[in-house]
Amino acid sequence: EINRERIYILPTSFGLFIAGIIAVLLLGALNYNNNPAIFLSFIIAAAAHNSLIHGHLLLSGLTVKALHAEPVHAGQSVQLRMRFEAKGARDRQGLELVCGDVEETFDLLAREQIEISLLIPATHRGWLKTGRMRISTVRPLGLARAWSWLRPDTALLVYPALEANAPSLPEAQGEGSQARMHSQGEHLHQLREYRHGDARKQIAWKASARSEHLLVREYETQTAKEVQLDWFSLSSLPYESRISRLARWVVDAEQSGCRYSLRLPQEFFASGHGPEQRHACLRALALMPHV
Repeated sequence: EINRERIYILPTSFGLFIAGIIAVLLLGALNYNNNPAIFLSFIIAAAAHNSLIHGHLLLSGLTVKALHAEPVHAGQSVQLRMRFEAKGARDRQGLELVCGDVEETFDLLAREQIEISLLIPATHRGWLKTGRMRISTVRPLGLARAWSWLRPDTALLVYPALEANAPSLPEAQGEGSQARMHSQGEHLHQLREYRHGDARKQIAWKASARSEHLLVREYETQTAKEVQLDWFSLSSLPYESRISRLARWVVDAEQSGCRYSLRLPQEFFASGHGPEQRHACLRALALMPHV
């Protein structure tokens, strides 16, 4: 939460120009003893002062509720999503969020939340620190900029870059034609006697009625191909090239639907398939030591 102790205010170039105009007007009015001009100077100065207070209040009570981003590969841009909430009965207009060279402007209504997205370039694998962010505003008159620094401690994961012209996957260890028996599947293979622990929905009630025992359906499914991705099989490649090729093979294996395992110098991931397997393998590759 941004409180008043974390908000800073400095005049803009336009604000300095207005301050100069007020000073010249006041000096001229005092020199010629012109009361209306003196009154006008103080009216303009009061309006400028009130604009500083208003800009301060636009940031006071602003809260960052969440910060998150989905992992991407190095060379792409991370879509950083931040959720802001405004406390109190005050609308916040003209807010500017700056992270590095990326800037986003938004308005936030009182007691509402809004999610802001920033595209941050991810140049290298591993943990990406967002660094210091600035939330600011020049409202209402543009005379001064009120700002506060945000220093989130959340690190964003960046997967390794994918090799552009990687060779095809290593030869699969299985042919994908072996059949296994499961309680669920596509093709009915046989009926067998009921065993303790079988699901009730698998019982073939009609067939059991013609028999003296409970019968359970058993299906036949095909085993998927299994690919072994081995770090030590790529000893001829440079260190980072090995990581890029294995990352490409993980993505290709996931897209082809086959099961795959990954062997690294310090870790081994057993054969698997799916989003969790993909994330675990790519995360391990992303966090490998830099040499």
